[in-house]
Amino acid sequence: MVPDLVIFDCDGVLIDSEVLAAQVHAEALARLGCRIGAAELIRRFTGVPDREMVPVIEREWGRSLPPDYDEGVKATIAARFATDLQPIPHVRAALDRIDRPVCVASSSSPEKLRLGLGLTGLHELFAPHVFSASQVRRGKPAPDLFLFAAERMGGVAPARCLVVEDSVAGVTAARAAGMPVVGFTGAGHCGPDHADTLRAAGADRVIDDLRRLPALIDPAAGLTG
Repeated sequence: MVPDLVIFDCDGVLIDSEVLAAQVHAEALARLGCRIGAAELIRRFTGVPDREMVPVIEREWGRSLPPDYDEGVKATIAARFATDLQPIPHVRAALDRIDRPVCVASSSSPEKLRLGLGLTGLHELFAPHVFSASQVRRGKPAPDLFLFAAERMGGVAPARCLVVEDSVAGVTAARAAGMPVVGFTGAGHCGPDHADTLRAAGADRVIDDLRRLPALIDPAAGLTG
């Protein structure tokens, strides 16, 4: 099936940001006395909005985070992005060979999306079709965001969409929305078992190089070197 719409996650699919953001959170939490490392944050919360991650941490820690925690973390992530953020390799090469409408549907805030996509020169390739979990009631792994994106992109039927995701939460959300999903394992946070993890979550196919995506969408697109 050649889809009518390709929906990209952002962090870990378009920009290599998951490790950077997890490190910032882990450092901020450690200063408060909450010892949860970046690797654990990545394992448990990749693809989950911060607004849903923070209550879990607070509940397990038994304390509330300071009121300025979110603001401070956002500022530090912005600074880290400005110096260290890189796009996922071959994003532009893949997009150049996809002749379907595309959009972004991410757990990140609109501000973080503008920053990350802007710093890597990718915002212009998707704008204005960049959707955030802040626009729906429930973030991933609920299907709300993907269904919202499909509706905003002209009411595309879920079965006619293809989602590209790096996280279990994202794959789960796509399946719950009734959308086929390609798992991606080419980002810095993806370990050797990540492909099996995404398959177990329901990914139809798994790739580690975005240049392989166009051939999955349309075999005529082929694989570029």
